[in-house]
Amino acid sequence: MQETGRERLNRAKVLQAAIELADEGGFDALTMRRLATQLGVVPMALYKHVSDKDELLDGMVDLVFAEVEMPDGGDWRAALHTRCSSMRRALLRHPWAVGRMETGTPGPENLRHHNAVMRCLRRDARFPFRMAVHAYNVLDAYVYGFALQEKTLAGDIPAEAARRRTAVAERQPAEIDDYPYLGEVVMELARTGFNFADEFEFGLGLILDGLGRSCP
Repeated sequence: MQETGRERLNRAKVLQAAIELADEGGFDALTMRRLATQLGVVPMALYKHVSDKDELLDGMVDLVFAEVEMPDGGDWRAALHTRCSSMRRALLRHPWAVGRMETGTPGPENLRHHNAVMRCLRRDARFPFRMAVHAYNVLDAYVYGFALQEKTLAGDIPAEAARRRTAVAERQPAEIDDYPYLGEVVMELARTGFNFADEFEFGLGLILDGLGRSCP
């Protein structure tokens, strides 16, 4: 997104441009100078809208929260399933946000989101306060942890497993038979494939089923 010097700059444009740059190269590669160039302004113009890079990150994270579907009444299990799946998809779109969603100063979308999840747990699921906190923590630990794994693991798991097995065989060919279960992984995943979304749904279902059994 390119801005000309004649167009009026505002905070929304700054944050959207920052997200686009971070989506492309990661947050660590995002600099105020590069952001200013993207917007067609001098770097000092940005500081009228964000005081520093930390405030920039807070605003960017708030926009990611705005993309996540919040639970809004009805069946609590279905609502939380939708929310967690939506969060995973948002983090796939914005991998730079993995590990940064619960840091910094929360913005209005962040606060609305957290309030909606707690409302679902307390009002709709009728969990006692401490149980609601436990549930929220385990759901976020799963979603954020899965997003980190999905971000860092090779996209083609079967091919990566085969590559590692080949590397082991080349180093220690006489010992390859010592890894029969690794061999099974390579053979079976090559046959059936590996789908991150399916794995996510399986784990999320286990967690929600467990929480359901704890529901008063």
